[in-house]
Amino acid sequence: MSYNGKFASLNSIWVDLLAKTQATDSEIQQLWEELEVNYQSPTRHYHTLSHLADIHTQLLPLKSKLSNWPILLFSLFYHDVIYSARRSDNEERSALLAEKRLREMRFPAIDIKLCSQQIMATKSHVLQKNADTNYFTDADLSILGREQEVYQSYCNDIRKEYSIYPDFLYYRGRKKVVKHFLQMDRIFKTTEFFDRYEQQARVNLHLELESF
Repeated sequence: MSYNGKFASLNSIWVDLLAKTQATDSEIQQLWEELEVNYQSPTRHYHTLSHLADIHTQLLPLKSKLSNWPILLFSLFYHDVIYSARRSDNEERSALLAEKRLREMRFPAIDIKLCSQQIMATKSHVLQKNADTNYFTDADLSILGREQEVYQSYCNDIRKEYSIYPDFLYYRGRKKVVKHFLQMDRIFKTTEFFDRYEQQARVNLHLELESF
């Protein structure tokens, strides 16, 4: 099975992950195409396959600290698989699709539940009991602590995804999101991500808030 697209490395991770399951080559390809169609929709600008690749890059050096790497990868691939700027239940719908796909591959109920919980954790990004989940949500938020130019590009891409809304509505909602993060005692729950990104994330968020 070969894939020569832009995200060949991400596809390879997917194929290797599912090769350890009961999925056939055809099913692996079909499931990848489902992910690719969703994540590369023309309405998406930030929540794309590039976002997944970035999260993987953040987590890979920490692999030895994670207790269930395969399930974390499934959570990565499915956490934004359903995404619409018109809806507020994207995480719930993404989790349901992940549960369905994992059941089809006959994963144990405990693993399916963990994957669903990890996806749902990206809705609030609050501290979780499961350590893997905290690493996952921290990696998901790591964009907040990048260099200001990268952060600004992220902001621009999010605005494009919500282009159906006029500025006064969009920025009212975005302001709530920014304040939500700034009001947290810690944006990043793990030591590794806190030490690397917390300070710059707060700088970026304050600058964005001042721009409204």
